[in-house]
Amino acid sequence: PYLGMVLSTTAQVGLIIISKRALASGMSNYTFVAYSNALAALLLLPLSLLVHKSSSRPSLSFVLVGGFLALGLLGCLSQLFGYTGIRYSSAAFASAMLNLVPGFTFLLAVIFRMERVSYRSVSFAAKAVGTVVSIGGAFIVTLYKGHEIFSLRSTESNFVIGGLFLSMDCMFASAFIIVQASILKKYPAELVIVFFYCLFAAILSALVSLFADNDRNAAWSLQPNIRLMSVLYSGVMGSAFQVGMNTWCLHKRGPLFVAMFKPLGILISAIIGIIFLGDALYLGSLVGSVVIVIGFYSVMWGKAKEVNNFTTDGSTPLLTS
Repeated sequence: PYLGMVLSTTAQVGLIIISKRALASGMSNYTFVAYSNALAALLLLPLSLLVHKSSSRPSLSFVLVGGFLALGLLGCLSQLFGYTGIRYSSAAFASAMLNLVPGFTFLLAVIFRMERVSYRSVSFAAKAVGTVVSIGGAFIVTLYKGHEIFSLRSTESNFVIGGLFLSMDCMFASAFIIVQASILKKYPAELVIVFFYCLFAAILSALVSLFADNDRNAAWSLQPNIRLMSVLYSGVMGSAFQVGMNTWCLHKRGPLFVAMFKPLGILISAIIGIIFLGDALYLGSLVGSVVIVIGFYSVMWGKAKEVNNFTTDGSTPLLTS
């Protein structure tokens, strides 16, 4: 599982790197999301039918399909905002901002009453403080650039605009997790859910492209080759491989083990981004990333403490994802 999570994290960083190259070539965000999710859906369809056989698979309903559509919409928005943020920032910056997701998920879970709140408990305090610290770290990496620590060559970036888009990405990703947790209680077939999510995300982003992209022929073109490579990588490694590996590690060691490796992406993306993309490492990004990681682990420690407490008294938390 340790090697599996390192490979999965590296695959996610690779997606950030190659998508940034594709977007820099002029590829549309909308078509990139449409192509990559369509390919992922094609790969996941036979796999989901194989793993979740018809005899054990719950029946579909209009309510469930509506939930899948909501997942597709949230996932589509998350990806569109995320890739726009990557376009304006660096790989390490994007990886650092993604660690806001657990904190935002905690906030939304409290707002929608999917999180059992005990204001005097240590676990709640750890998650609340961790969320505030993570958001503070996001403000640091977004608003404070600082002096350049290391760079092989200079590249243009706008961390304020990139940070705003990536923050929206994290917010929609957190809402996605909340909706997914609700659907999983009614329809516990993970790969089928992911298939429908990818399918609807591809359809929705394609529809947006029809209205948003002025030159449709250029927008849907897979030339130069970096565009085709990025779509293939995103569909195979970014979706199918990551979903499979994360699901396997989740089954072997649990959700906290999987989440524990997320900050590793900051280090990997910083190294790869500096070498292959010419990203510069700034003091603000370094300090802010450290603060975000501290907040991230505070939230995850609080979640672990909560799960341990619920296990001890024989009950289960309302939101276990």
